[in-house]
Amino acid sequence: MCWKRSGGRAVFDLQGLRRAVAAHGRVARVVVAEVAGSSPREVGAAMLVWVGGQSGTIGGGALEYQAAQAALTRQGLTRHPLGPGLGQCCGGAVTLLTEHYDAAAVAALDETVIARGPGDRPLAVQRLIDRARARGEAPAPQLLQGWMVEPVRHPTLPVWVWGAGHVGRAVVDVLAPLPDLAVTWLDTGPERFPETVAEGVTVLPVAEPVRAVAMAPRSAAHLILTYSHALDLDLCHALLRHGFGFAGLIGSDTKKARFSRRLQSLGHTSAEIARICCPIGQKALGKHPQAIAIGVAAQIVSLQTRDRTEWPIHSSASGA
Repeated sequence: MCWKRSGGRAVFDLQGLRRAVAAHGRVARVVVAEVAGSSPREVGAAMLVWVGGQSGTIGGGALEYQAAQAALTRQGLTRHPLGPGLGQCCGGAVTLLTEHYDAAAVAALDETVIARGPGDRPLAVQRLIDRARARGEAPAPQLLQGWMVEPVRHPTLPVWVWGAGHVGRAVVDVLAPLPDLAVTWLDTGPERFPETVAEGVTVLPVAEPVRAVAMAPRSAAHLILTYSHALDLDLCHALLRHGFGFAGLIGSDTKKARFSRRLQSLGHTSAEIARICCPIGQKALGKHPQAIAIGVAAQIVSLQTRDRTEWPIHSSASGA
C-alpha cells in the first residue's frame, strides 16, 4: 500500500527506533499522545531514551526533563498540566505515552500504521485505518479510545548530494536529521567522505559520477556541490537529459551565465536550463559552508511543504 506523505505531521520513525535499539538494547519511546490547549509540541512528537542518552524532543523544558528521567521506569499514559508546577507558561496539558522496546518488540511492529492499546482493537480505530487506506492517506497521529495510532515514517523525498567537500559535508549534516528525506551522497571515491557519516545517509562512491545519474529517481532533488566545474557541468547536462524534481547548483551569477551558454550549446532550451537553481542557498547568510547548508536546507524543506516538484532560480549564496 502506498500512503501519501504526511504533509509535515509527526510520524513514527521506525527506522530510527530500530537503530537505537540495535545500538543501545532497551529503549523507551515517549510520544505526545494528546494535547489540550497550548503545548510546546504537536501530537506524535516523540523522543527516545536509553541508559546514558536520548534523541528527539517532545518540546524541551521541565516536561521533557521529567519525562526523560522517568522513561525507563514508567510505561503507559500519563497526563501533565503545563503550568506553574512545571515552570512552563503554555497553559495547556499534555498526555504522554511511554513504551519500552527491545529487538523482539521492534520486529513485531507494523510497517505502515502502528496502532496499540489495551484489549482488542476498537472498531473506531479499525475504521480510521480503513478510511485512510481507502483514500491512500496516512491517518493523523492520535489517541482514540485509549489506543495510540501513528503512521510510520517513510522518506518521501529522495535527495542526491553530489560532492563530499566542505559544503557537501555541511549540507549532509543539516539534511540528515530532517524527516521525510532519503539522502544519497555521492563522490568519486571512498576517501572523499568523512570517517563518520550521519545515520540514514546512503554513501555512494563512484569513479564516474555522471553514470550514477541514471540510478536516481526522476522525482529526486539534486544538490551539485563537487570540486570540479567540469564535473558540475556534466552533471547538469546529464540531469537535464534524465529528469529531476529539483536541481540546485552551487556557484555565482557568473557561473550560472557560463553554464547556461554551455548547456544551450549542448542542445537544452532556455526554459529547461532555468529549472536548475543557481546559485543555491541564501546570499544574506554568507558563504561559510554551514551558512550555505542552512539556506539549502530551507529550500529543500520549502520544496516539501509546498508539495512542488520544481524550484525556481533565485539569487542566493555565491560559491565555487
